Amino acid sequence: MRQKILFAVLIVFLAACGDKKDPAAAATATNAPPRYQLVQAEREKVSQELKLPAQLAAFEEVSIFPKVNGYVKSVQVDIGSNVKKGQVLMLLDAPELEQAVAQAKERYARARSNFIIDRDNYERLKEAALTPGAVSPMDLAGSEGKMEADSALSNAEKVNWQMQQTMLGYLTVIAPFDGVITERNVHPGALVSAEAKDSHPMLELKQVSHLRLQVDVPEDFASTLRVHDTISFYISALPGKRFTGEISRNSMNINRQFRTQRVELDVYNKESLMSPGMYADIILSAKGNPTALSVPQTAVVTSTERKYVLVVKNGRIAKVDVVTGNSSAGKVEVFGNLMPGDSVIANTNDEIKEGNYR
Repeated sequence: MRQKILFAVLIVFLAACGDKKDPAAAATATNAPPRYQLVQAEREKVSQELKLPAQLAAFEEVSIFPKVNGYVKSVQVDIGSNVKKGQVLMLLDAPELEQAVAQAKERYARARSNFIIDRDNYERLKEAALTPGAVSPMDLAGSEGKMEADSALSNAEKVNWQMQQTMLGYLTVIAPFDGVITERNVHPGALVSAEAKDSHPMLELKQVSHLRLQVDVPEDFASTLRVHDTISFYISALPGKRFTGEISRNSMNINRQFRTQRVELDVYNKESLMSPGMYADIILSAKGNPTALSVPQTAVVTSTERKYVLVVKNGRIAKVDVVTGNSSAGKVEVFGNLMPGDSVIANTNDEIKEGNYR
């Protein structure tokens, strides 16, 4: 019985010892480090490189359609032909148009002759009218009116003749600029019509010595680009070759669907290595904004409603809305109600709530 009593006392003693807390452990818990890693927002611009797809296009290109109806008399170029501005490309034949020019010329000559006769009659009547009673005022006015009417008719016939001559000139097709024939769809004897819809062009002419490199830049990056900025690019069909060019044109317009802005570079194809339609990769470099603050990319929370960082100040966590800029090497530019030196939670997520930090 005595042994049972001693055993019970021992159990009670051990339980009492277990309830006592270690003072060192309690002190360690009290002085535990913060739950989140903090970093300071720094006044620092972040440079960034961006690789974008681009495409080469002819600086000038034109699809040549017939201006008048006629038959193809001769084609003096073919696919791949290098042509100069003003060079004859094709000759068309339209006998009815030539006859229309001859008829218009004849009508103008007749109207001009009638006008000259009426003008001479009017001048003689006008001179005779100086003698009182020799010519009635009505006859003089009638002669003047007929002369003016014939003058108007003569001018109209002259304009019609000139228009027919212009139409006749369209039978000779000339090159509007230097370039290369890239498409040919007609041969001698073919009937071409200016009224035909959805028809193929007779010829396709493109300027290939001077090309446009077109690239669509995301809107948040486009604001950092300026005309004359130097850009590096690589042509997919020419691996290993690095090219450079300057920004020549900036559309200054954001595509609402893709949120991009069209930028063009002038590329001079002196060695004829490149062709319109080739794909390229452009390397864009943004130097960063000197007024920006930088924080780790993991410090920015992006939700469907807002973009923010969590700032710790006076022992409390607060959400601060930001706009991001360039990002590189794990850092990102932020713009918002932040000051250099503000403490920001480095590894954050949308589950962290505002309130007391500890």
